[in-house]
Amino acid sequence: MFSAVEHNPVFPEAAPLATSDATWVQRCQQGDPEGFRWLYRRFQSRVRGTLYRLCGEEALDDLTQEVFMRVWRGLPRLRQVEIFNTWLYRITLNVAHDYRRQRAHQRTQMQNLSQTVPDRIPGPDLMNLHYEELVRQGLAALSFDHRTVLVLHDLEALSQKEISEILRIPVGTVKSRLFHARAALRRYLETQGVRL
Repeated sequence: MFSAVEHNPVFPEAAPLATSDATWVQRCQQGDPEGFRWLYRRFQSRVRGTLYRLCGEEALDDLTQEVFMRVWRGLPRLRQVEIFNTWLYRITLNVAHDYRRQRAHQRTQMQNLSQTVPDRIPGPDLMNLHYEELVRQGLAALSFDHRTVLVLHDLEALSQKEISEILRIPVGTVKSRLFHARAALRRYLETQGVRL
């Protein structure tokens, strides 16, 4: 089972795209299937980790595959291979956003359906008190915008400038969202008995 709560080390691809990476991107664009296999192996764990933190584990395999399907379809149109990392993060965040929107729609439908069913007695809330589980729950309680910035900065170790480029928002907005996300996560953990 994949455990994305383990901290991913900072990979060189967080910096400007390495020459070997650019070469593989170009090979992939030229139709070399080995190029795409190499890109998948190189970036798959980072994509999974980001998706796990944004969407949870339930559909992780499907979401990861969706990201790389979009990469495969979009690579021929990528003109600047040096922005591959930024482009890959945008695709990952778009897939996560689409999934969360779809899940919200499904929840609304289920709530409408449940209004026609007699109330049931809820089962016991068996909260896992393990610290990593509390952090995951705290992240889930954040808005998508705040969670995205916190995951990219604090867990994926991207700079505020890189996040600004990925999300296409000013650095000041990144700083503000990061401040509010950290404060909200801290408040959540404190309500769960974690003293920071």
